[in-house]
Amino acid sequence: MGKTILIVEDETNIVDILSFRLEREGYNTIEAYDGQTGLQLAREQNPDLILLDLMLPQMDGFEVCRRLRADGSSIPIIMLTAREEEADKVMGLELGADDYITKPFAMAELLARVRANIRRAGMPTPGVEQTDGKRMMFGRITIDTDRCVVEKDGVALELTQREYDLVRYLAAQPGKAFSREALMENVWNYDGYVGDVRGVDVAVRRLREKLEDDPANPAFIVTRRGLGYLFNA
Repeated sequence: MGKTILIVEDETNIVDILSFRLEREGYNTIEAYDGQTGLQLAREQNPDLILLDLMLPQMDGFEVCRRLRADGSSIPIIMLTAREEEADKVMGLELGADDYITKPFAMAELLARVRANIRRAGMPTPGVEQTDGKRMMFGRITIDTDRCVVEKDGVALELTQREYDLVRYLAAQPGKAFSREALMENVWNYDGYVGDVRGVDVAVRRLREKLEDDPANPAFIVTRRGLGYLFNA
């Protein structure tokens, strides 16, 4: 059975185009033309991915995303926006969106991002070695790879799936710096990614806020200028 994608978009012509192209690629689609209906369908139908416009009647895309993440939903969300303001894109990512794409967009790029996000949601983080089969232990930090939980001082942290994937990938090779592009390829699963890498910076910032004693002076997720991010064991 094909994967199901929920399209939440108030422009009928865009919905029609997206539905046609996605169904031709083998996906099933569900459509909503306002935020309230989109939220309801996401909760009831549990789709494999959501294409979520920002500017919607009744409830905007930011609020839909916020409520779904507050529910504990880990459905991949790609935000669609006609806005160019960087703050809007960052806000969407900070609320828990997995990706964004700016209108007008190339259909090939959107389809590539859909495939990558669905693939990521259904597979373990690549390149991860386990220290004892189930747990990776680094002093105050323990990553339980069986339960997909990160603990600090014995207390489980409330991480999103993306944040967990990110810290697990970095911790698998402590001390090695990974560029944003490399993380996009290996954690976000975007093969040969050459686009906007701000999503990595946002994910790292959110992860530090949960993992670090002082996020402004991180001890675990460290930046190496000119190289990228590393896990400091």
